[in-house]
Amino acid sequence: MCIRDRYIDSVAPNNRAAKASVDIALHDLTGKIMGQPWYKIWGLNPDNCPNTSYTISYNSDPKEMAAEISETAPFKVVKVKMGLGHDKEVVNALRKQNADVPICVDANQGWTDKEKALDMCHWLAERNCLFVEQPMPKEMFDETAWLRERSPLPIIADEFLQRLPDVKRASEAYDGINIKLMKSTGMHEAYQMATLARALGMKVMLGCMTETSCAVTAAAQLAPLVDWADLDGNLLISNDRFDGIKIVDGKVTIPDRPGIGVELL
Repeated sequence: MCIRDRYIDSVAPNNRAAKASVDIALHDLTGKIMGQPWYKIWGLNPDNCPNTSYTISYNSDPKEMAAEISETAPFKVVKVKMGLGHDKEVVNALRKQNADVPICVDANQGWTDKEKALDMCHWLAERNCLFVEQPMPKEMFDETAWLRERSPLPIIADEFLQRLPDVKRASEAYDGINIKLMKSTGMHEAYQMATLARALGMKVMLGCMTETSCAVTAAAQLAPLVDWADLDGNLLISNDRFDGIKIVDGKVTIPDRPGIGVELL
């Protein structure tokens, strides 16, 4: 870590989202001075952007659950939130309406029995699941490593992973990492995390919180680098003030504008 990075880390420790906002603003300014979007500065091809997933979770009301599933129709990957005791119900409900769409699963640390977690991974593998994100609590490192060795699906770190120093440790128990700008302190470190993960032979996922198109479009500059994207945070709010990332036929599409590529509406 360089002197500048150490100094920034020493200011308001752990206030990563605030630091990400400054990092994004500086990247936007630099890109505009250079007259280039960041994906071009990094030498990335926007044609390599993946499809984004769209998130659903269990709803005890069958009609509301069906309506939520209907909202996934424009997307080519569906992310299913699990870990609350209704894991198979939500997948079965989705498969009744859409038998073929690939899914990915985020257990949010909700599986605490490694044998049952392995059973779920096998069950999901038979239902066109791509990977399982953070299946077990982040503290259950050895159990997660045990699961990774036996699972038919890749195991992706989320809550376990925050910053660049976590990537090497994650490689010992996970197949890949989920990078979020609000955790990594912004684009600068997120790019380093993706580069290191690739060097370690890991899969890379790009995620977000519930955010405006400003933050999601900044993250999307990295999209050509990754295997999977979960960039639907701006689609889950009604007060987005920015025009930026578009999802075209399910695929992440980055605007060809300088900086991070957003305009104020």
